[in-house]
Amino acid sequence: MARIRLFAVFAIAIVAGGTFAFATYRYIQDRPAAVAQMQTRPVVVAAANLDLAAELRREDMKVIDWPAGSVPAGSFSNPQELVGRGLIQPVVQNAPILEGAMPPKDAGAGLPPVIPEGMRAVSVRVNDVIGVAGYVLPGTRVDVVVTISPTDQHPDTTSKVILTNVQVLTAGTKIERDTVDHKPVTVNVVTLIVDPQQAERLTLAGTEGKIQLALRNPLDKTAPETPGIRAAALLGYAPSVRGRTAVITRRVVVDAGPRLDPPPTVEIIRGDKRAQEVVR
Repeated sequence: MARIRLFAVFAIAIVAGGTFAFATYRYIQDRPAAVAQMQTRPVVVAAANLDLAAELRREDMKVIDWPAGSVPAGSFSNPQELVGRGLIQPVVQNAPILEGAMPPKDAGAGLPPVIPEGMRAVSVRVNDVIGVAGYVLPGTRVDVVVTISPTDQHPDTTSKVILTNVQVLTAGTKIERDTVDHKPVTVNVVTLIVDPQQAERLTLAGTEGKIQLALRNPLDKTAPETPGIRAAALLGYAPSVRGRTAVITRRVVVDAGPRLDPPPTVEIIRGDKRAQEVVR
């Protein structure tokens, strides 16, 4: 009797627990899910990749909802505020356009606002060899080597590094994009950022000599002083340097006078011996 009573209590507990669990499940399923509302703010981002010094147009930008708690400092919410302003650094697609990526409102767009204060942009004519086979790109660093003769005499032609660790501003393409195809237009120039004194050296080198660009590692900050090299030293002649003037030592042959013809001789053979006798 006690065993039957225990079994009945156990069965009632199982039925009651199952009924309660099923009712709880149905209640949760029928209850509408609570949607977490995230606070957002409109942020202007780039609709496509924007080049350095590009002038912003309305079609270059779009507005997206950005989490309000992580809005980047210096961002904008209205794209009309940015129309006509330029960029001093590239902006990738879907990245927010920040105040720090643009010059002051009065600076306008194009190349001039990109030039740092106190510096100058100087363009030099290049070809595939001078431009290091197309590896000289905006943002890279180069050394400038000039080949020139200070006396206009060929033996004095010298190659020397005149500028080191110079930043390339533009290379091979114009800053402005084509208004029809929106593609860069190829030109044979490289624009370098230099100070006024370097601008003088670069201009004189390009006018009086031939310029070659030497691509360098951007992490290399060294600026070694080189003495330059002349054609004689390049071919193995040992120069003796006095100060900054290289003197080439040459062997001079002195003429001792007219050469005399040797006197006539007669060869005499005696058995297996030969002898030379001078005829006097």
